[in-house]
Amino acid sequence: MTRKYFGTDGVRGTVGQFPITPDFVLKLGWAAGSVLAERGQSKILIGKDTRISGYMFESALEAGISAAGVDVLLLGPMPTPAIAYLTHTFHAQAGIVISASHNPYTDNGIKFFGANGRKLPDSVERDIEARLDEKMEMASADSLGKVRRIVDARGRYIEFCKSTVLGRLSLKGMKIVVDCANGAAYHIAPDVLEELGAEVIELATQPDGLNINLDCGSTHPERLQKTVVDTGADLGIALDGDADRVLMVDDQGNLVDGDQLLYILALDRKLRGALEGGAVGTLMSNFGLELALQREGIPFARANVGDRYVIDMLDRNDWLLGGEASGHIVCLDCTSTGDGVVSALQVLAALQQRGCSLREACAGVQKLPQTMINVRGARRDGVTERDDVKRAINAAETRLAGKGRVLLRPSGTEPLIRVMVEGEDEALVAQVCGDLAETVQSAIA
Repeated sequence: MTRKYFGTDGVRGTVGQFPITPDFVLKLGWAAGSVLAERGQSKILIGKDTRISGYMFESALEAGISAAGVDVLLLGPMPTPAIAYLTHTFHAQAGIVISASHNPYTDNGIKFFGANGRKLPDSVERDIEARLDEKMEMASADSLGKVRRIVDARGRYIEFCKSTVLGRLSLKGMKIVVDCANGAAYHIAPDVLEELGAEVIELATQPDGLNINLDCGSTHPERLQKTVVDTGADLGIALDGDADRVLMVDDQGNLVDGDQLLYILALDRKLRGALEGGAVGTLMSNFGLELALQREGIPFARANVGDRYVIDMLDRNDWLLGGEASGHIVCLDCTSTGDGVVSALQVLAALQQRGCSLREACAGVQKLPQTMINVRGARRDGVTERDDVKRAINAAETRLAGKGRVLLRPSGTEPLIRVMVEGEDEALVAQVCGDLAETVQSAIA
């Protein structure tokens, strides 16, 4: 069955444009509630990030789920991984996150977690899509779902984050800058770090509904980099709007991406005898990461882009650690999904274990030059299969002469195609990527 609404991370789009409209989200809540109710399930959590439209969609989901006869627990603004965790601890049958992650406030989305804190299986998402084509039938008045708000969700999640490094980490004496992207972790990440002993400098912790991810967070770390240097901080932490991603900044203001963080965590676990198997990256992971792990004798595998595919491959290999360059880090020995706050704590614990700085810990990874261009356009289906695009890819690979790689990938969350070229010669990589992106742009147009 071809997906009509669900992408790689739920349903996402521009607020006010189908399907991100109140009427559709109302029916989506009903469809999800009724499908889960048929499986004998009767409780769903709802959380959201800080974008202004979250209030509207929270109400719509609440009404739809209740109409299906399923109870609702409201969490308010909470990170995506917090909702995954609380879904499991509350023994709920599903958790729903209202968020468009790193996108601007003009976008929003709905994504689902199952009872185990993992993304809903594809089969359940297909059933929900099929139910959306049916007429909405409301439960009888005496069978409607009840709704209540969980008032201590924040405190529960803070304690969980700290528990993942209990006995291994003290931040006393450290100065840390944390950029919360005016998003869901604005009232959580600074407190976690302070309670572990750090002196914390906060950035982007004043959400107003419109400023989520605006010139801040993991997608815009420039202010964080400057603040780390200006304040003499030990390092900086950058989260995205729903706090499932994390990037870091070393004491000299250099950005440390997800590939480098994955290397630090994999090496730490190997040195502690806690690495189960190897590490999973994605098709976008820098080849330098693969080489660095190879030197340390750590197996490495590549999954399709998206944390659900990283987790799928971890499960298949019976491994525990994976991640993406964008900052989705999955530590299955701690969490069930990508978690920016928990991942940052794991890195901090690794640095303390080795007695080194973030900058020193990254020295083992020599990243190859990589250029990525996002080619925007709604008509992206089938573009990578066109003859002219295939010829351009072959030409690009010929120019790299076996010393690089080319990747074209339609985004699962935005209307664009990502064109990535990687190789030893930085100037050549940039030129090849630009030429290939022009061909893709013409194909989309």
